[in-house]
Parts: sequence; C-alpha cells; structure tokens
Amino acid sequence: MTTLTVELGERSYPIFIQADLLKQPDVLGPYLKTKTVVVVTNDVVEPLYFPLLEQALTGCEISKIVIRDGEEYKNLQTFESVISQLLAMSAARDTTLIALGGGVVGDLTGFVAASFQRGMPFIQIPTTLLSQVDSSVGGKTAVNHPLGKNMIGAFYQPKVVLIDTNSLATLPEREFAAGMAEVIKYGVIYDVDFFNWLETNQAAIKAKETDTLQYMIARCCAIKAEIVAIDERESGLRALLNLGHTFGHAIEAEQGYGNWLHGEAVATGIVLASSVATKMDWLQTSEFRRILELIESFNLPTSAPADMDYDCFMRHMRHDKKVQAGKLNFVIPTQIGAAKVTSQISEEVLRAVLS
Repeated sequence: MTTLTVELGERSYPIFIQADLLKQPDVLGPYLKTKTVVVVTNDVVEPLYFPLLEQALTGCEISKIVIRDGEEYKNLQTFESVISQLLAMSAARDTTLIALGGGVVGDLTGFVAASFQRGMPFIQIPTTLLSQVDSSVGGKTAVNHPLGKNMIGAFYQPKVVLIDTNSLATLPEREFAAGMAEVIKYGVIYDVDFFNWLETNQAAIKAKETDTLQYMIARCCAIKAEIVAIDERESGLRALLNLGHTFGHAIEAEQGYGNWLHGEAVATGIVLASSVATKMDWLQTSEFRRILELIESFNLPTSAPADMDYDCFMRHMRHDKKVQAGKLNFVIPTQIGAAKVTSQISEEVLRAVLS
C-alpha cells in the first residue's frame, strides 16, 4: 500500500492507495469519529461499490444518500436535497459523511460537510481516475452555477482519502481518458520526469496494469499534496493546478455541464494554453508538439468546439474565479515541467488561438 500525507498541521490527513482497499475495514475505522455514517454516492456507483463499503463498515449505523450521476447534477438543487435528507435522518455534527464516487460526488459531499451545522467530518473514497488524482485531494469543495463552474463552495479538508485502484476496472474508457488530462497536467506544470514517464508508459497505462496505475496515481497525489501543503487556499503556487481550467470551464459552461466531460474540457484547455505560450515565445514548438501528442494519444479532444469563438470564451471567462482586479489570469506552461500565472496575454494572441 502507498501512503502519503497532506501536511496541514492539525488538519493533516493521509492518502491510502492500493487495490482492494474497500475490502480492508481496518483502514477506515480510525477515521470514524462515531459509528454513525452517511454515505453519499450516485446511482451508477451505488450498486457497484456500496455493498463492499457497507461490509467494511460492519458495526456502524449506516445510511446512504443516492444522487443522480452527472456533472449537470452538481448544483444547488442537489446540495439542498442532500442537506434535507441529512436533516430528516437527524444527522449530527459528529456524523461522518463518506463521499463514494467521482468528482461530482466528492465536491458536493465536501461542500455539504463544510456547511451542515457549520462543519462535519467527511471521508473521500474516489472511484474515477480524475477524482483519484485530483479532486479528492486538497479540500476544494463546490457546486456549479449556470454562470460558472465551482463558483459556490469552500475549502474544507477530508479526514482521509482512500483510493482503491480496482474501482477503475468498471470505469468507462471515456471517463478514464478524461482523468488522464489531469494526470498529464501534473507533468506539464511540475515534473518533467513524470511527463517523460507518461510518454514511455502509455501502453501499460492503457492496459490498466495495477502497479503502473498505483505509481501514476501516487505521483499525482504526491505532487498535489506538496503544492497544497505550501498553498492551501490558492494564493500562489496552487494556482498552477488550474492549467487548462480557465478555457476548460468556459467550454463546459457553454456546451452544458455533462456534454463535455471535465477532463475533456481541461485537455483542450491545456492545448489552448500551450498554444498561447508558443505564440508568446514562452514555450518551444517542439515541447508544444509533445504535449499535444500525449493528449491526443489518449483520444482526448484538442480543439475548442466549432461554435465557440473569442467573444464566447471571453463571456464565460470573465466569470472565472481567477479574475482579480478586473484582470483575467491564465496558467501558461513555459516548458515541460514548469508554468506561470500571468495576465499579460494580448487580445491579439487570444483571438488568434480562440478563432
């Protein structure tokens, strides 16, 4: 088993990564404040993995809340529904919420945990690649608004993150590929050796070899844990984790949440940001091609939707969380393994890239 720690003082917590973790009840036990547990999951994950989790929680008083699957349900209506069900169950501040599912379930459950009675403990058990390598770690919780993605939320850390790599066996190929966008992002912004490893190990990744997946997920979580420990609330270094997200969130909002998967939109956003960097002479053309080719190798989209032009992107991006003092900040790669945040992108360059 791989064990990592997100170092945040008294709010530090471990990340456990291994196949068959859901079959090991002794891993969860130490992180339950009481034996009263509410599992939040969705209607796809529930029949697959709730029975395993239920067995691991032997001796607990277990309730479950099942939401609809899909990004389009990550909204205030679902948030209110979950809160109402917790109230009906007479859940208390010492009830432990467990998020069992992908990024939507994790983000929503975390926001509920941060809000219900001003804070209750929660545990992340991510079941998609994207949530395992990114959204389950770091304490960002939120729901979407029609005008912008993740605009309503809180920073709220889990007590533990349990990553059972076996859950990827039932993940649709499109969802697995979407998760690879976030994996590639870590190599682009932070770790050239990891990017090189991804290029070399594409076949093993696609074959979902157990040791390969465990290493890949652990490396992503280690990078994120290191960044979050330095900058929990995204005042500096953590902003680099948003590579591709400014463009990607605009695509998701315009196309309708769920029509483009988050990872697909991020993949395209990474290519757009890299294209901007190339036009600004910040990124070598050869490195741009490597980024493009690695993203394409996992059958991810690399071009913006045909019905989105510069004005359409800007309409959405003006609502982005990264707008500060009226200026829109972009994360731009400067070489494979390094990136910077800048607002110094000319309209001419943006129009050229987004046309």
